[in-house]
Amino acid sequence: MLPIPLSPHHPIPLVRPAPGLTRNLLLGPLIALLLALVAGIAPARAGDGSGTLLLRSEGGAPVEAPRLKADAAITVSGPTARATITQAFRNTTAEWVEGTYLFPLPEDAAVDTMKLVVGDRVIVAEIREREAARRAYEAAKAEGKAAALTEQQRPNLFTNAVANIGPGETVLVQIEYQQPVRSSAGTYALRLPTVAAPRYSPAPPSVRSVAEGVSADPVPDRDKIAAPVLDPARHAPVNPLTLTIDLKAGFPLGQVRSATHAIRVEELSEAERRITLADGATAADRDFELTWTAAPGEAPALGLFREQVVGGEAVLAVVTPPAAASPAAFVPRDVVFVIDNSGSMGGASMRQAKASLLIGLDRLRAGDRFNVIRFDDSFDTLFPDLVPADEIHLDRAKRFVASLEASGGTEMLAPLRAALRDTAPGETGRLRQIVFLTDGAIGNEAQIFSAIAAERGRSRLFMVGIGSAPNGYLMSHAAELGQGSFTQIGTPEQVTERMRALLMKLENPAVTDLTATFSEPGVDATPARLPDLYRGEPLTLPARMKQARGTLTLAGRIGGEPWQAVLSLDAAQAGTGIGKLWARAKIAEAETARLTGRLSPDAADAAILRLALDHGLTTRLTSLVAVDATPRRPEGARLVSTELPLNLPAGWDFASLFGEGEAQPLAPPPRQRRASAPAPQLAAVQSVALPQTATDFEIRAWLGGLLLALGLGLFLRRRAAA
Repeated sequence: MLPIPLSPHHPIPLVRPAPGLTRNLLLGPLIALLLALVAGIAPARAGDGSGTLLLRSEGGAPVEAPRLKADAAITVSGPTARATITQAFRNTTAEWVEGTYLFPLPEDAAVDTMKLVVGDRVIVAEIREREAARRAYEAAKAEGKAAALTEQQRPNLFTNAVANIGPGETVLVQIEYQQPVRSSAGTYALRLPTVAAPRYSPAPPSVRSVAEGVSADPVPDRDKIAAPVLDPARHAPVNPLTLTIDLKAGFPLGQVRSATHAIRVEELSEAERRITLADGATAADRDFELTWTAAPGEAPALGLFREQVVGGEAVLAVVTPPAAASPAAFVPRDVVFVIDNSGSMGGASMRQAKASLLIGLDRLRAGDRFNVIRFDDSFDTLFPDLVPADEIHLDRAKRFVASLEASGGTEMLAPLRAALRDTAPGETGRLRQIVFLTDGAIGNEAQIFSAIAAERGRSRLFMVGIGSAPNGYLMSHAAELGQGSFTQIGTPEQVTERMRALLMKLENPAVTDLTATFSEPGVDATPARLPDLYRGEPLTLPARMKQARGTLTLAGRIGGEPWQAVLSLDAAQAGTGIGKLWARAKIAEAETARLTGRLSPDAADAAILRLALDHGLTTRLTSLVAVDATPRRPEGARLVSTELPLNLPAGWDFASLFGEGEAQPLAPPPRQRRASAPAPQLAAVQSVALPQTATDFEIRAWLGGLLLALGLGLFLRRRAAA
């Protein structure tokens, strides 16, 4: 069982009133209390030195948040990885508690196992249709049984609910998943998200302009992707993480490193390493990334792997086409740079994004044309149309980028459409490319995907994920639909290296017209339509068949010249988890077909549900539920429910998101004034997606004013009576 830290949390100043109010010693405590009520946060009792974090429970009474600690154990086997994430929930109160926790996983993770451990009892979860799993969980909760429910909110965002945690008790939830190892230009990478970043959700149609023609809520599940967020300036990080990775590369290893965390690397053999965090348990406030390369002269060639599955075999081909034999002729480019300067980009993220864009501008060549779009709640296009990449225009663009500051919400749809808008769709002889720099902290991903699929035209979309915890699901899927690529920049040290690598891809021809042909009939491979590839990028092709035999022929064009490779399936190496990865890829393909209209919603859902139930995978339509057989909460004992708080991602600026604590909205300069200016929140812990519109603030402000007036009236009456 995982050790749980016993030291109490530091006290949290839940309310910080405006400076003018704090000087009134008589009204200060009353106003602080009223503001805390408006913010929806239960303040700690006066004189309570426990230092515990109190959040509002389901029944409205304050309850201490359960403590959480997590451990990740990952085994890398060649092209795949198997992970076990153990979350330990500790109830430090005298109440029976239900804890809910929002957590991230890799966007391509195939989640197939969950176990609930209560004392010496291990309850293995079942995969069920989502609503059936929810009903089973709610029934168990009402009956006083220990129960756990794992639901997918996004392919990279999940919730765990654990019911009937006894007073002083620790329970464990173990989640297992399979994921592919990514590679590019000879470097292999594994990423583990550790914190679910707050997300901005555009307002529902009831408060949007009718002229926009919005008929449905762009984020119908907005309440499911929000959680309490800690202000790092007022509270130490919570939810510590420990990590162990057993790396079995399948070839002699060269460099093994992490740009995001200090690690300890133990050499087990020339092809195996054990990696742990050098500092032990660490704050869950940034993605963990591990990269490795082959020893000099030991780089693997074509990768082909196989696994026995029910009803046949699964095969995974990982092939990197060679670079063009000779440099390609210069092709002029039209490049639209889009930069996110919303509040979530405050601090280090904004600096990284600006530095990345400036590098992109410097790489433009004579004959190229460009434009720059910035966005938050609103957006500005620097030039009316594409302009030549000459000294005058580049100098103006660099000054524009240097002046940007992070503030406001993340309305991504309008600037994306502006970037996709092609003013010369019939023009040939030029490449049209969009470089989109953002942390992707939004909840309306479906709108973005639909716009890309419908409006991309001849453009290629290259997503650049900025910061310590970007939305990998948005980034990778947008790049896939945009026939571009996804680059992540998590630290300042990575800006130059990774932007240079991205820009070299943009300047070099893609491997186009790719096809995959199996000699044997009855093969189900995904994706059905192969993407363009850029320099150093591999093709990853999972397939399922009765027997792995015959050949796989890959063909395409590199720099205008034909290319072909023939692989013998008989020579495939043994692999693990390939069947799960195939099923996960098929589910993702069905989701894409639904969003782009290639499959009706009913047909797509039927395909997804069948695959999920057959392979035991958690999806939008299925969940994992574990229920103990015996009731344990005494009859009549109340159950309080609370959400566990999350850390703010490292480098994010809390004030840029939620305000400094003043009791009025921040007023942006006239150029950036928005109808939907975000209202600052008054609490160190706030359960939100991201600030979205003035509507919610107006309601809270009205309620706050009413409560303040009542409080002031009581104060004056008592003073007059005295």
